[in-house]
Amino acid sequence: MDVSVLVATKAGSIMGPIASVFGYIMDFLFRITSSMGIMNIGLCIILFTIITKLLLFPLTIKQQESSKLMSLMNPEIKAVQNKYKGKTDQASMAKQQVEMQAVYEKYGSNPMAGCLPMAIQLPIIFALYRVIYNIPAYVPSVRVFFDNVANPLMEQPDYINKISELASGVGMGSANFQVADKVVDMLYKLTPAGWDTLESLFPQISSTIAENASKIEQMNYFFGINLATPPFTGFNHITIAWIIPILAGLTQWLSTKLISNLQQVDQDAPGASMMNSMMITMPLMSVFFCFSLPSAIGIYWVVQGAFQLVQQLIVNAHMNKIDVDDLIRRNVEKMNKKRARKGLPPANVSEKASVNLKALQAREDAESKAKEDKISRNKKQMEASEAFYNSDPKPGSLASKAKMVQKYNDKHAKK
Repeated sequence: MDVSVLVATKAGSIMGPIASVFGYIMDFLFRITSSMGIMNIGLCIILFTIITKLLLFPLTIKQQESSKLMSLMNPEIKAVQNKYKGKTDQASMAKQQVEMQAVYEKYGSNPMAGCLPMAIQLPIIFALYRVIYNIPAYVPSVRVFFDNVANPLMEQPDYINKISELASGVGMGSANFQVADKVVDMLYKLTPAGWDTLESLFPQISSTIAENASKIEQMNYFFGINLATPPFTGFNHITIAWIIPILAGLTQWLSTKLISNLQQVDQDAPGASMMNSMMITMPLMSVFFCFSLPSAIGIYWVVQGAFQLVQQLIVNAHMNKIDVDDLIRRNVEKMNKKRARKGLPPANVSEKASVNLKALQAREDAESKAKEDKISRNKKQMEASEAFYNSDPKPGSLASKAKMVQKYNDKHAKK
């Protein structure tokens, strides 16, 4: 499989503009740190991660507030669900929906409240990964060092055949190296030994290669870890880079644990099983991806996990001090403002919900009364029939003779 990532190619559609903005931030950070004599992508990723997490902090607070409300609402939601458990008729399902709506509106919330912040964050997170995964594409100050080698390299005779073995070594054997971006992709993946090989293959430009390779190595290596390559290259090749996936999984687990402690999820509540499974699957996924993807992604994952730990401690302290009644009041006020913009009257618990509840209750009561009346009539008929057959018939009548036969049969049946 050709694993030649689009290192030098920008993303399109929705991700493109967002990634470009983050690319400008990363480029600015690289210029600042370089002017201070620290030309290192790893340091820029750390600063970049902290800045983006701070920018997303308001959304985190919003999401945690929604989660706290859900923990308060869960007993009422569970009660409604238990009330209609096993009832699949249309009337019961409609009434359950209305009662659930009344619970959400009582707290000034809605079923999608907790999902909205995450929905906003997802494209941002994907764009972040795109920038970190494809640094030369989005950071012009880094790309220039690769272009300094790629441009003269592509002017050399038979350069494609000469670099074919190097390209195969980094998983790009089938790439089209007539395109400059693909040459940059390959150069971004080279190890120090690969750069030495490249110098020997092209002695005419060896000084240019050596000069830029030294700067690229300074940029790409963070505490001896090549940020452009994955930590896992085989079970027989354990390196210091393996610490990145381990730290990523550990910080993810601790962060998830803190979130679950804040929410105090009832194990019988809706979503409790999903939360428990996430505490296991998310850290494992972090470990897997950080072993498989370039170490630059792993550095981001570890830093954001560590930052999230500190952030979660702050959020937990904030949420423990928050006045829940005040939070509900503010949510209801916000909901009523939205209703006002739509020309709807304010509602503490939806008027429509209350009307629907009364209508459904009246219909259910009428159906229940009709069912009880029918059962009562049948019971009275059975009692009347039983009283008739148990009464003493007139002597000598047909009923009297029939009763004598019944007693005889009952007597002999017992024997």
